[in-house]
Amino acid sequence: MRAAVTVLTAWVSLVGGGTAWAGAGTGQVAARLGAASRVAPGVTYRTVSWHGGHGTTHGHLLTVDLRDDRVSLDLLYPGAVGARDTVSGMTERQGAVGGVNGDFFNITEVQHPGVRETGAPVGPAVADGHALKAAVPDGQRFGPAMPRGVDTEAVFGVDRDGVARMDRLSLEGSVRTEDDDLPLSGFNQYAIPVDGIGVFTPAWGRVSRKRAVCGTDAHRGAPCSDETYEVTVRRGRVAARSARPGKGPIASGSLVLVGREEGARELRRLAVGDRVSVDRYLRARKARGYDFAIGGFPVLRGGRQLSGLDGRTAAVRTAAGLADRGQRVYLLALDGRAAYRPGLTLTELARLMRAVGSVDAFNLDGGGSSTLVTRSPGSGHAVVRNHPSGGAERAVANGIGVFSGS
Repeated sequence: MRAAVTVLTAWVSLVGGGTAWAGAGTGQVAARLGAASRVAPGVTYRTVSWHGGHGTTHGHLLTVDLRDDRVSLDLLYPGAVGARDTVSGMTERQGAVGGVNGDFFNITEVQHPGVRETGAPVGPAVADGHALKAAVPDGQRFGPAMPRGVDTEAVFGVDRDGVARMDRLSLEGSVRTEDDDLPLSGFNQYAIPVDGIGVFTPAWGRVSRKRAVCGTDAHRGAPCSDETYEVTVRRGRVAARSARPGKGPIASGSLVLVGREEGARELRRLAVGDRVSVDRYLRARKARGYDFAIGGFPVLRGGRQLSGLDGRTAAVRTAAGLADRGQRVYLLALDGRAAYRPGLTLTELARLMRAVGSVDAFNLDGGGSSTLVTRSPGSGHAVVRNHPSGGAERAVANGIGVFSGS
């Protein structure tokens, strides 16, 4: 009998609307799944319980069937890269039927007095097929240590063929002047690489660009650069110049180039009226392109935990999982009530995502950011299903939205 229990693998029994148990294989503790309830066509919600090394934790799970033509995923975001909003607010405004919080973000700037945080996310972001931003340097990120071999270009998304997958999105581009072709190393990022040039578009929003020249590629808290330059380009010509990054909205048809160190020296050569063009795109490694993508980092790939995951630090977590060759998506947010707040380590999170059915899984921002909401298609009000650990919803940079037609 003990042997029979030990070799229990993933299975579900929902006869009569009862609970279900899902195991993750030999020697793994099973996850207890609550009865599934329909949120919208192709979308269901249920609760999850799991006993980890720091006690029992509870979570909330959305299952999304992308084989249903009425269902899709897209980016929840506040309408600007450098802005924040609650998951429930973004869900209601964009008409999603469910969602979870997304990427880690520039949440504080205590190490740079006089510089405000931007609220912008760490990794790449794509919404409705349009690239919004690229990844900051690894040393500039917020969040827990990533597994070995992973960097800030990691994304979870849905490609142009409608398949959900984990991938990487790398910035490629250039700044072309009348005399030179300069490499572009930033795109709507709160941190530009040392010696680099970054472009900011109207999608950045009105928040200051000063943070972009603070820290270094290896150390987020390093001082701000004292060698900077900013150039405003309007309709393909230099319209204004400044020795310091500015703030405020960027007009339609305009863009702003910000350089630091060598990048600043290159921009300083430009004069008002000079012709300038900027090419930029995010190159995917595994797909032709993405309709939606969000940053974070993988914890499970091909059913195996990634090497180097933290197995000691427990926290409230949010994650996205994939199964059925990218046609089924699991969105999980742990509950932040005091009784469950110890949460899970990253290794335990990988095991839990495998237990609920994921073959691949992707870690998103956690702690006070962890939020899962649902909204009935006929209702304008989104319901927060978990208890955020801070006692109330935190405004976050972005999230994963679930959309379903009737």
